Amino acid sequence: MMIFIAVQAEDFDVATEYAELRKDNRSDGAVVFFSGLVREMNQGDSVSGMALEHYPGMTEKALRQIVDEAAARWPLNRVRLIHRVGTLRVSDQIVFVGVSAAHREAAFAACHFIMDFLKNRAPFWKKEVTASGERWVEALSKDKKALDKWQK
Repeated sequence: MMIFIAVQAEDFDVATEYAELRKDNRSDGAVVFFSGLVREMNQGDSVSGMALEHYPGMTEKALRQIVDEAAARWPLNRVRLIHRVGTLRVSDQIVFVGVSAAHREAAFAACHFIMDFLKNRAPFWKKEVTASGERWVEALSKDKKALDKWQK
């Protein structure tokens, strides 16, 4: 299995990441990916930007554990996971999760699983900039409930 994990300030190109999942890949019939963006509204407030912090080394280790757990559950061949840190503006890309597998069911499930665990278990700290000031963002109850379906 080929795994690529990056925590970076630089933006990523979705077409390039998709191409890497397909490059010289004759065994897979499915590629599924997700790209998350900074939105202009969150929890009822207008958002003008976001700052993401992490602990180098610890964060990459946690991301690898999430990917390894997905790979233990589904027959995946490739995983690409990029999470940005630093200061981001509205509409900037935050995260890319891409997986390839022989069949679509595994690819869809693994991509969904990785995102659900990223939202809850990855050690990133997010601070939103709103009209009323800055605030730290915590996982929502719906994000926490999303883990229940994977832990049964």
